[in-house]
Amino acid sequence: MSRIWLVTGSGSGLGRAITTKALEAGHRVVATARDVRQLDDLVAAYGSRIRPARLDVTDEREGAAAVDLAISAFGQLDVLVNNAGFGEARPFEEVPSDDFRRVVETNFFGVVNLTRAALPAMRQQRGGHIIQISSFGGRSALAGNASYIASKWAVGGFTETIALEVAPFDVKVTALEPGGMRTNWGKRAFGNVPAMLPDYDASVGETVRQLGAYWGNEAGDPEKIAQVVIAVAAADRLPPHILLGSDALQGALAAEAARKAADERWKAVSAWTDVAAVGPLPELPFE
Repeated sequence: MSRIWLVTGSGSGLGRAITTKALEAGHRVVATARDVRQLDDLVAAYGSRIRPARLDVTDEREGAAAVDLAISAFGQLDVLVNNAGFGEARPFEEVPSDDFRRVVETNFFGVVNLTRAALPAMRQQRGGHIIQISSFGGRSALAGNASYIASKWAVGGFTETIALEVAPFDVKVTALEPGGMRTNWGKRAFGNVPAMLPDYDASVGETVRQLGAYWGNEAGDPEKIAQVVIAVAAADRLPPHILLGSDALQGALAAEAARKAADERWKAVSAWTDVAAVGPLPELPFE
């Protein structure tokens, strides 16, 4: 069945792959990018089934206009894919506030803006699917990437909460959490790291060195991930989080195991803080 899609960040990388797969599957797509010229070849190939639109996801008015375009051009909006985002690598101490906000505004508030714009139409039509392209970084951490990691953790919590709110009127919200993909994202984020304070060489510097050989050899295939997006959009029963990629799976499971072990060690202290607890503060379980 043909459905109406809106994909952010369609100009390149995973967003481009998702847009192409949706069109190949017979869907109609509002494809957005900061530079719509990147979409000229898709418009030439698919004609009236694609509507290109310039979109800066940090601008609420542009987000609302993109949703309005989908409804005016195609009659409704069935699937929103919040894909636009970026990252950069620097020690947090050396990231200016404006740069930190720029990452969070795009990666998190961009998701908020488009979700806010799409929900009224999906609620009224009693159906729809919002897919957030997050990251396994939304379950783990990486030195030198605080703004990106913070934004992806925020996307995860936002997704779970909104999914609970909209389930009664058959709107689904899902966060897909890929690991590394061969989209050149890593080289853009980590390829030109500014000189950092020597004190951070052991943490952020080591991260940059270890990942240097990884970029270009990532496990994730964006074409396969795009296929998963197409399939997920049509599914009825989904968890709020889905990991994609062997590296994402291994990294997230390791992070969750470490948190679970820490929770277990500290459970006596956790329980002692209840009003009803008696006795002295338990000995802290330092390792």
